[in-house]
Amino acid sequence: MNYFAHGFRFIDRPYFLAGTAVPDWLSVADRATRMRTVTVAPFADGTNSPQAEVAAGILQHLSDDQWFHNTRAFFEVTGELTRQFREILVGRDDHHPSFLGHIVTELILDGILVRQDESLLERYYLALRQISPQIVQEVVNRMVKQPTSRLAMFIPLFQQEGFLWDYLQPDRMLVRLNQVLRRVKLGSLPLEAERVLAAAWTVVESRAGELLPGLL
Repeated sequence: MNYFAHGFRFIDRPYFLAGTAVPDWLSVADRATRMRTVTVAPFADGTNSPQAEVAAGILQHLSDDQWFHNTRAFFEVTGELTRQFREILVGRDDHHPSFLGHIVTELILDGILVRQDESLLERYYLALRQISPQIVQEVVNRMVKQPTSRLAMFIPLFQQEGFLWDYLQPDRMLVRLNQVLRRVKLGSLPLEAERVLAAAWTVVESRAGELLPGLL
């Protein structure tokens, strides 16, 4: 699951919403800082404080991923997308088709959810503007062994960039996907990948009810 799939149900709780994004924010802003259920859970005390809400949101994210990545639908969909990417990357060893199958499944699911009601994505970003990035960073640093000084700087960039909108179109998704690949030091995809992304949308959409049961 990606940002919007994790968070769209919680846009009325801005700090909880931020918590659902924290693990993914850190994967970009500071990969050395990792969230673990055992260290986060004591902070989710059921109060409405920013600390408790961020912690509860992080736990929601970790629980979502634990379930999602072990479903049959995820295994089969990512397998099919891996095959499709492998076909256009014959002879190239600067990609990991299985990584592409995984991440593209998640990005397209966000796009499917956004397409259902684009006003929800507008509200998602508006809700995140209600939080203090510094408070979120301070809360996160109480829960981890390796603190971060980069999260508070990254959150406003995430808000301003608004890249979740780009998952609705294959050409724009390709641009964002290549940004991810550069960040993890993999080669950029060729323009031919737009065709794969368009076909992948159909594959993911056909199993979306199994991947996100009760949410579509």
